[in-house]
Amino acid sequence: MGGLRWTHKTSRNLAGELRRKGIKVGHVTVARLLRERKYSLRTNRKNQAKTRDPDRNRQFKLLARRRRRCVRDAVPVISIDTKKKELIGNFKNAGVTWRREAREVFDHDFPDWAEGKAVPFGIYDVARNKGFVCVGRSSETADFATRSIRTWWLQVGRKEYPHAKRLVIEADCGGANNPRTWLWRTRLQLLADAIGLEITVGHFPPGASKWNLIEHRMFNLISANWAGEPLTSFEKVAKYIRSTRSKTGFRCRATLDQRHYATKIVVTQDEKDSMTIKQHSVLPKWNYTVYPRN
Repeated sequence: MGGLRWTHKTSRNLAGELRRKGIKVGHVTVARLLRERKYSLRTNRKNQAKTRDPDRNRQFKLLARRRRRCVRDAVPVISIDTKKKELIGNFKNAGVTWRREAREVFDHDFPDWAEGKAVPFGIYDVARNKGFVCVGRSSETADFATRSIRTWWLQVGRKEYPHAKRLVIEADCGGANNPRTWLWRTRLQLLADAIGLEITVGHFPPGASKWNLIEHRMFNLISANWAGEPLTSFEKVAKYIRSTRSKTGFRCRATLDQRHYATKIVVTQDEKDSMTIKQHSVLPKWNYTVYPRN
């Protein structure tokens, strides 16, 4: 770490270093010269994937084609994911707000100081630019994810798409909706049975979840809406989600889920054998359709 690190210097410090080397220059000139040469203070950009699947681009194109076709044919397309879990209590929340004095919050983010942990599972309607969030207080499980989708369908989806016979889901490859786990697939089967729709699922390749539409069309707006405000109750979390708006017409609804969801559930062989799931011929590891058994 020895030696001069020019990239971390302010314009005033850079001007001082140059003057010590015999170059008479002011910090304003240094800043101007840097701007003329296209230099500016920049942060790191998280853009490189450690593992890059060879079928990555092919899956992106497949998802885009399916999305356009389904939106054109009035088939509901939803993007799903679980937002970052939030501690409920007087904890610091990144961001700034207009206040006369800074708000006092806890000096540490110890989980045992929290009243609970909010688990926001989001559903984004691609065609209508609308969001729906189930705020749970238990665990991020496949049961919670599919029940949230079922709640969205019963409260919103079937009214928006009264003639739908099929539901298309776009999701990442991790968390509760991991395509490699039997629990996610068996719970999708129960969801298809309950709502009576064929459910087609397309997963984003590993390391590509940041391109999931819900991330940059919904979750970023929610985070900006409650920035700088401690989330002191579950109802406050829901209210901030409901009040989220955008200039493009985005609106969001939210509901609280007080249920407890068990973890480490073992799927029986009978459950596996009774499933009516069909892998697609193109990239079957990421694309499949579940049919209702009734």
